[in-house]
Amino acid sequence: MIRIRHMLLALPLAAGLLVTAVAANEIHSVEALNQAPEELEGETVRLEGIIAQVNEDIMGRNFLRLVDGTGEPGDFITLTSQQTADPGDRVRVEGVYVLERDFGAGYVYPVLIEQARLEDAED
Repeated sequence: MIRIRHMLLALPLAAGLLVTAVAANEIHSVEALNQAPEELEGETVRLEGIIAQVNEDIMGRNFLRLVDGTGEPGDFITLTSQQTADPGDRVRVEGVYVLERDFGAGYVYPVLIEQARLEDAED
């Protein structure tokens, strides 16, 4: 009987871990990330969209703007990455969600995805 009880107690824990793993893999929208959910700060997030603008090799990284059609017209998320892409490329992105990033010299970002890894989303 004790073994069964321990096993039954372990099931909800295992189920909770599974739910957490699924939530961590969620594809976020530009609109949702621009709402600045503080609980995501420092977490790895995933999103998918189209590269709208690229500024290469600024402060040792590339700055890219990603749009996905969510939010207000013109809404975007800025990514920093060692990789680059061309405007119009559809990409999947995984990177660290950062709030209120100040690089100095007027480069302030209320929301930023840093250390972004890009992959082609044309599958």
